[in-house]
Amino acid sequence: MSAFMEQRHLGRTGLRVSRIGLGTLTWGRDTDEHDAADLLKTFWEAGGSLVDTADVYGDGEAEYLLGRLIEGLVPRRDLVISTKAGSVPDPDRRVDGSRGHLLSALDASLARLGTDYVDVWHIHAFDPYTPLDETLQALDLAVSSGRARYAGVSNFCGWQLAKAATWQLAVPGARTRLASTQMEYSLLQRGVEREVLPAALDLGIGLLPSSPLGRGVLTGKYRGDTTPADSRGASEHLAPFVAPYLDDTASRIVDAVRTAADGLAVTPLQVALAWIRDRPGVTAPVIGPRNAQQLTAALSVEALSLPDEICRALDDVSAPVHRYPDHDWSTL
Repeated sequence: MSAFMEQRHLGRTGLRVSRIGLGTLTWGRDTDEHDAADLLKTFWEAGGSLVDTADVYGDGEAEYLLGRLIEGLVPRRDLVISTKAGSVPDPDRRVDGSRGHLLSALDASLARLGTDYVDVWHIHAFDPYTPLDETLQALDLAVSSGRARYAGVSNFCGWQLAKAATWQLAVPGARTRLASTQMEYSLLQRGVEREVLPAALDLGIGLLPSSPLGRGVLTGKYRGDTTPADSRGASEHLAPFVAPYLDDTASRIVDAVRTAADGLAVTPLQVALAWIRDRPGVTAPVIGPRNAQQLTAALSVEALSLPDEICRALDDVSAPVHRYPDHDWSTL
């Protein structure tokens, strides 16, 4: 393995991960075993270690496929496997954060993955109907039993993240501190900067951005009314996922990314990925390429650092509107 990708600590822990993560959302559904094998091998050979999945991806097929590949293709010890539990695959996208459901889901994930432990185990979403301390106790039990090495959450808003992390820190040594939070974050979606990111920074929690390329839109592949036939926007079940980022506001941001890319003689993908990778508090954006060619193009960002003036220009054009209470009240 030629390990050249820079490694970063996951939050305030000793766990080191590659600063780009490989996502498996489409594995077992749109990505078959052959393409998945190519993706994992290419990622590993580039020094990538963080592989992110979830028990509901492909109704469990993503974990099963990853498990088969780490059995015969890539050494388990070279990967940092992150998975999630709590989402229930039904039409209402229900969340079950009960201790019983979470621990059963973890055991099922381990069976599909063919491993004794996952490196990072995330609660997929906040469950308002289960006491938070019960949900968090599942993390403690998973870590104390050795089934998970580290724990985190996903899709928690600012107060939920702060409450969970503070609860875990209240009894040092007895509870598992949160290592990470996984949230959508990109030049097209900067909502986490309002409260989630400040909480994560303050509490020593590493941010793992999902959809860091704006659900593929920041690659510049969508021009005007043109939707490439092989894109997510042309996929029956992923088109609604992409649609919110095809408006005029997004177009202005994509144009700015394209202008920056032209000036630096790189691609829009590289500009967008370098921007998110180097934001304060970010540990590793998680990308979801469909094939090894797309992955190689994304991994080429390793050698790119954006000039300050480019970062400022992109910050300005994509800046979300945050007013009270985020600004000093005395200036309002």
